[in-house]
Amino acid sequence: CVMWRCARRLLPGPPPWGRAAAASAGVRAAGDGGWYEGLAGSAPVLWAEGGLLALHGLTGLPWWANIVCASAALRTGLTLPLAVHQAHLFAKLENLKPEMENLAKVLRYEVSVCGKQMGWSEKAARLHFKKNMRRIVSELYVRDNCHPFKATLLMWVQIPVWIFVSVALRNFSVGATCFPTIQDQLSTGGILWFTDLTMPDTTWILPISVGLLNLLIVEMFALRKIELSRFQKYATYFFRGMAVVMIPIAATVPSAIALYWLSSSFMGLSHNLLLRSPSFRRLCRIPRTKSDSDTPYRDLASTFYAKYFL
Repeated sequence: CVMWRCARRLLPGPPPWGRAAAASAGVRAAGDGGWYEGLAGSAPVLWAEGGLLALHGLTGLPWWANIVCASAALRTGLTLPLAVHQAHLFAKLENLKPEMENLAKVLRYEVSVCGKQMGWSEKAARLHFKKNMRRIVSELYVRDNCHPFKATLLMWVQIPVWIFVSVALRNFSVGATCFPTIQDQLSTGGILWFTDLTMPDTTWILPISVGLLNLLIVEMFALRKIELSRFQKYATYFFRGMAVVMIPIAATVPSAIALYWLSSSFMGLSHNLLLRSPSFRRLCRIPRTKSDSDTPYRDLASTFYAKYFL
């Protein structure tokens, strides 16, 4: 409540949540306004706008610093705990792999013996093996509470939040809010070479930095000691491509959005490095695995150098 009152004192007009009905009515009145107009006036985007305004009113920081702080708060308070949970799951899955391999060997032998006794064809024996192996793997996932799908929770939270905040900043930048002074504040709320946060970064420094940071995050994942599955390899190629595609996209959006993307990627990189720290992993009680290292940063640097510079 205090944060909302700060936002209300900062700018006159209806509260952010009160604008939801007006925005929805505006979209309906516009007829076929399109899906983006519906998204821009949706409740989550309005909440993101209200949160940004509340933080700005509470801290009194310039808008560039407000955007950076908002990104850091979201990534640390919301996605870092989910990243720790994901690390728990990955560690359990890695520790479970040897047991799965041993059970697969035993099951393959039993199916082979049973197949000879029952006169199964090779295809039938293979089907029995796959069916029983899926059952065994599912039971192991339940036993250790580490189903791989749970590891996607971070993605299902992080991506929508990233979209909602980006659209909220876009609304601020183009004046598509009930607070007309916000656009004027953003136009002078930048720093260094991007003093106008409502305009794209014509120097391409922010867009290229966004792409490089995202590529670095992807490569850190690809350089893990454990062998990647086929799906993980395809996902790595996909995210590499997305990191490159984000560069021209970031060059066309207002600098406020590009700065948010850069801050978010920087925090993501920092959290990835933090999750490699043995001390932090012990603090979070993440199970130790065979691929863990006592010198993760030295190993990462040497692996990176060996792959890309030798």
